[in-house]
Amino acid sequence: MHCALDDAIPFSEWALIPYLLWFVYLIGALAYTFFQDVPAFRRMMRFVIVTYTAATVVYFIYPTQQLLRPEAFAHDNALTRAVAWFYTFDTNTNVCPSLHVIGSAAALFALRDGPRLRKRAWWQAASVLLALCISLSTVFMKQHSILDVLCALPVCALGWWLCYGRPGRHG
Repeated sequence: MHCALDDAIPFSEWALIPYLLWFVYLIGALAYTFFQDVPAFRRMMRFVIVTYTAATVVYFIYPTQQLLRPEAFAHDNALTRAVAWFYTFDTNTNVCPSLHVIGSAAALFALRDGPRLRKRAWWQAASVLLALCISLSTVFMKQHSILDVLCALPVCALGWWLCYGRPGRHG
C-alpha cells in the first residue's frame, strides 16, 4: 500500500507514543464499559466483532503490505530504538484497513455511548483527540499508509451503523 501523500508525510519517532497509547485506550474503554456500562460494553464488542471480521476478510481476499519504513533512522535515541524493536514483531503486512483506526473508533464510540461520559464535554473532546492522534500516529510511524487509514473509515462507518446507528439499538 502506497500513495504519493505517504512520501510527503515524514517519519517521526514521537508517533510511537500515541501509537502505543492505542493499547491503553482500547483496554481502558473495554474495562470501563465492562464494569460501568454493560450494554455499552456489548455494543462495543459487537462493533469489534463486525469490524475486525470485515478487516480479516479483506486481509484474506486482498493481502496487503507496505514498504514505508525507513531503512535507517535520522536520529539515534530511545524512541528510534524502540520503534526499531517494535518493527521486529509488528509486521508491515495485512495493513489495510488499519486495525489501529478501527480499534480507536471502537473505543471512541463506546466511551461516547454511555450516559455518564457523554455529559462531560471535556472528556468527549479528549477522547476524539486521542483517537485522531492514534490514527495519525500510524502514518507518521510508517506503520501504515494513509490509504490504510482511509480504508478503515468505511469499515468503521458500517460498524457504527450496525451497532450504534440503527433505530432500536438500545432495545
